[in-house]
Amino acid sequence: MPRYVVLVNWTEQGVRNVKETLERTDSGGGIAEKHGLKLEQAYWTVGPYDMVAIFEAPDDEALSAHLLEIGSLGNVRTTTLRAYDEEEMSGILRRLA
Repeated sequence: MPRYVVLVNWTEQGVRNVKETLERTDSGGGIAEKHGLKLEQAYWTVGPYDMVAIFEAPDDEALSAHLLEIGSLGNVRTTTLRAYDEEEMSGILRRLA
């Protein structure tokens, strides 16, 4: 299943309710399952992003539906990166001339 790295920033609402971040992340994992995703790991970070999450998703559409549902709650904004493991990258490199 494809993997995605999701960079998360809290909105003003998300920061105001920061004490709920653990519960929100657990709830987000449940919403992910509803869309066929698996939340592999969530990290709270220092720097330009407040969190980084790693998801397995069946396809871009499932991940997009999940992130739209999470975003509609008003606590976070996200940036998504498709991640390739070594085997997938090897297949990509084989396509090069």
